[in-house]
Amino acid sequence: MKIMRGRKGITLIELLTVVAIIAVLAAVAIPVYSGYMQRARRADAKTALEQVRAAQEMRRAERGSYETNLVALQTSWGGPAGTVGDYTLSFTVSTATTFTVQAHPHTSRQSSDGDMTLDHLGNKLPADKWGK
Repeated sequence: MKIMRGRKGITLIELLTVVAIIAVLAAVAIPVYSGYMQRARRADAKTALEQVRAAQEMRRAERGSYETNLVALQTSWGGPAGTVGDYTLSFTVSTATTFTVQAHPHTSRQSSDGDMTLDHLGNKLPADKWGK
């Protein structure tokens, strides 16, 4: 019987242990990373909604009513484009003194996020998406 000295290499058990550890870490890290990315893309929508609200308030201060056309709001009052990042913007003007603006996700990677809204009073819905 020969005695092996200076044995080099790794065993199959060691290799499987390392692969299992990496798999567990990936199973935890990938969903967390996806959540961070979704919240980061949501920041585009938040900013755009606030820009629409600011542009509408400038328009109301000067003309006495809110703008009903998103393109006119963009060109004359500095509002954002109709599509921002992964979201499409739309708004409704109920009366001369009330409006609601909505950001709707238009990409598959953001579709599970759902719509975000902001009104003329600054009410932000859903609240949990605005807080993070």
